[in-house]
Amino acid sequence: MHHWIGVHLRRLPIESFRPTWFMPVSNDGFVILDKGRVIDADAAARRHGVVDGMRRGGVLTLAQNAELREREPTREQQTIDDVSFALLQFTPNVVVAEENVVLADITASLRLFGGLRALRSRVRRVVCDFGVTCSASMAPTAEAAWLIARAGGGVALTERSLSRALSRISLDSLPAARRFADWFDGLGCVTIGDVMRLPRAGLKKRCGTALLDALDRATGEAPEVHEWVTMPPAFDARVELPDRIEHVEAALFAARRLTLQMTGWLAVRQLAVVRFVVSLEHERGRAAIPPTDVEVALGEPTWHEEHLVRLLRERLSRIELAAPVVALRLEAKDVRIAEAPSESLFPDPGGTPQDLARLMELLIARLGAGNVLRPAPAADFRPEVAAQWVPVGSSEKPSRMDPPRDLPRPAWLLETPIELIMRGHRPFYGSPLLMVSPGERIECGWQDGHIVTRDYFVAEAENSLYYWVYLERVGSRDERERRWFLHGLFG
Repeated sequence: MHHWIGVHLRRLPIESFRPTWFMPVSNDGFVILDKGRVIDADAAARRHGVVDGMRRGGVLTLAQNAELREREPTREQQTIDDVSFALLQFTPNVVVAEENVVLADITASLRLFGGLRALRSRVRRVVCDFGVTCSASMAPTAEAAWLIARAGGGVALTERSLSRALSRISLDSLPAARRFADWFDGLGCVTIGDVMRLPRAGLKKRCGTALLDALDRATGEAPEVHEWVTMPPAFDARVELPDRIEHVEAALFAARRLTLQMTGWLAVRQLAVVRFVVSLEHERGRAAIPPTDVEVALGEPTWHEEHLVRLLRERLSRIELAAPVVALRLEAKDVRIAEAPSESLFPDPGGTPQDLARLMELLIARLGAGNVLRPAPAADFRPEVAAQWVPVGSSEKPSRMDPPRDLPRPAWLLETPIELIMRGHRPFYGSPLLMVSPGERIECGWQDGHIVTRDYFVAEAENSLYYWVYLERVGSRDERERRWFLHGLFG
């Protein structure tokens, strides 16, 4: 048994429509026009008496400050295509159907995404992220999912529930029956259930086979043929903003929309992205400036939407716009073959290496590459020389040197040692320090002229804190006395 989900895009986002000549002073509602006639209006406009079919002049008479938008089929279709691309992250079997409906065969995806309810909820959330109002349905056939979604949504997965759902749908929702609306009205047929109870022979003679075929496809009695959504070999998408944006945080909505499309593209082609670029396009004209490019580089290839959006949010928050933004473009620069994660029988505590890589990427995006470091010890016995740190993304490798065994090393090494005062012939740091380890002698630095001669100890203070201190060794010819220094702190 197949499971189909249908999504009827009821009200598209504002950028899908072209503004008319009339710009409101205050908003008395939002009205969408098609060739000068109303095809949709929000609640505020309807309270002023605006109804479908009304002309522009009538709208302005009733709601003088209403915001009018003229329908633009090209942009509408682009929004529908963008939604279908985003749904590819759940299944490769997606269809762009008639009348603003997107269908997806989710039969093989239920277990992966946690079942019917969880998957339906995720699909609705993705569609809403595009700024689209939708009604979603679930049915065993694509035709039934289309009809139920157009009728307002619902779930009908069994034969009985499907029959009950179809019987309640208005007859004008079925495209094959619309041309015979007057004839059916004369028979008293209002719903699809009324038509299904009529003799098939009479229906075929009066209406032809198209109506019967549509009913059979809805009930599963006839096969369905679909034209699946296909993706280009490279991802490069662009979206125009409904208005100028002067703060980069406001561009995150459109950036998330592009990221959802890229996630679907990656899922279909079984790829993972390593580097992508978001271009913030500014106003055109004589004083046009080049786009502001925001490059996001990942330490590990990924295709997870949440992680990509989180990284992009952190990068955008650190950008200062040189001019208002009118459009965004996202291009996947570097992609790799996606490798499915392997799960062990006994998972290691602290998460997987992929989780660690995502954490590092998030820290780099938030703090900057130069502020997230990893150890790269050098082959030297002097602690301050051996303790080298480089950016996480650096390719520099540590030098090979056998570390001292069974010798204590502090978790925090001070950048500059602190000279300690003496009290009662003992070094003092908040309290007298007691040496609790044998000495470790380090003599090194002849090769570069920075000679150190030290004896290191672990010292305990009266509050049970431990420090790494050293005693400076002096020669017989030196006139100064030996000094104690604090060089590290133990955790």
